[in-house]
Amino acid sequence: MIAIQDLTKYYGDLCAVDHVSFDIHKGEILGLLGPNGAGKTTIYRILTGYLRPTSGDIRVKDFHINENLAEIKKLIGYLPEAAPIYPEMLVYEYLDFVADVRGVASNRKVAHIRDLADLCSLNQVMHMTINELSKGYRQRVGIAHALMGDPEILVLDEPTSGLDPNQIVETREIIRRIGKEKTIIFSTHILSEAEATCDRMVIVNQGRKVADDTLDNLRKELKEQSIEAIFHILTQGN
Repeated sequence: MIAIQDLTKYYGDLCAVDHVSFDIHKGEILGLLGPNGAGKTTIYRILTGYLRPTSGDIRVKDFHINENLAEIKKLIGYLPEAAPIYPEMLVYEYLDFVADVRGVASNRKVAHIRDLADLCSLNQVMHMTINELSKGYRQRVGIAHALMGDPEILVLDEPTSGLDPNQIVETREIIRRIGKEKTIIFSTHILSEAEATCDRMVIVNQGRKVADDTLDNLRKELKEQSIEAIFHILTQGN
């Protein structure tokens, strides 16, 4: 579904992403992990078209990022760490607005919004303004926004950041439901979250890929049972 090949990004003299390559398979939930400043958000911003790479390529299906960016954007729904939502709008009003922006046909817009409300468990707050919602509900609105137009790929940057334990569990269940039909790549600082949700993990540190495998295989290779210990081994001193 996605092939990231030798991706490199410089900000002046700073190399934020250093020749990173990995694939994401159709229907996979992939966790992109790493400490702060590792390059995760930069990779997301390049993948979703907000930044241009210094070098390297990303292919999404048959499209290349440097040649077919408009087509790639149609395939991807993106939720950045700070969900870009308008707090003064009603939840339904906001999703209706996003549907228009994403070009959802008028004859299917209402049904599509209802489906997203069901999927993201938003039915009981559709009449409320977004600034009345808890952070967990605001994050669900952001996920519904990212899913508007039925993209094949969902990119989630720290979707559980700042949520309480119950909200984290609820958001995890939503991601699992979405993962039955879509390809998902997401990042998290909560390692147990990645352990419970991901099919595979790519770990980056200081802009470089340091691991790409299932957790079971990483445990066998590093002779560790704890994901926290594995993460520490792979990111210390690199």
